[in-house]
Amino acid sequence: QLQLVESGGGLVQPGGSLRLSCATSEFVLDYYNLGWFRQAPGKEREGLSCISARDGGTVYADSVKGRFTVSRDFVKRTVYLQMTNLKPEDAGVYYCAVENRYLDCSIYDDRYTDWGQGTQVTVSS
Repeated sequence: QLQLVESGGGLVQPGGSLRLSCATSEFVLDYYNLGWFRQAPGKEREGLSCISARDGGTVYADSVKGRFTVSRDFVKRTVYLQMTNLKPEDAGVYYCAVENRYLDCSIYDDRYTDWGQGTQVTVSS
């Protein structure tokens, strides 16, 4: 059974950094692209980044490009989202999710089939 477990959320001041983790079950990183999404209260879910299973290529939304970095560790079976220079508008529940590896890595949530439970990020002084 495919499992995705996010962690690392919390409260951070504007300008601060956080690193989110998405722990996965066996072979997930081999067979699926891994995406990060967030949802703020009253807003639609927003795609942030994707890392490709095939070649490790990455995709970022314009809103986070240059501030967020996605990476993966096959030994730990974990994907990370390093977030820097956080802004109040970055607050929300962050989710990781998987899409078929044969698709080009995307940040469109309708292509993702399995989701974690989410981790809360609050950006406030």
